[in-house]
Amino acid sequence: MSAAEAIGVRCRTDGDGWACEVTVTGGGSPTVHEVSVSTSELARLAQGDATPDDLVRRSFVFLLAREPKESILRRFALPVIGSYFPEYEATITRRG
Repeated sequence: MSAAEAIGVRCRTDGDGWACEVTVTGGGSPTVHEVSVSTSELARLAQGDATPDDLVRRSFVFLLAREPKESILRRFALPVIGSYFPEYEATITRRG
């Protein structure tokens, strides 16, 4: 992720989890992404009292370190990241 990129996350309750809208700005036109997070995914991937907003923001920092914002899927469930980047879960659960 470049210093010029900013990540905005807004999550709302949706069934057994959250629907999150992510806007990535900087470096040209902004991109908008829809990400779903279940309560079980939040419990497994986030530590302590992390919010879905925090988990999704950290997940986008992870993604932007590996690909441009234009390459990120426009709509996906959070676990999909692990199918493209096997190190995702180990990296995202490690806080440091």
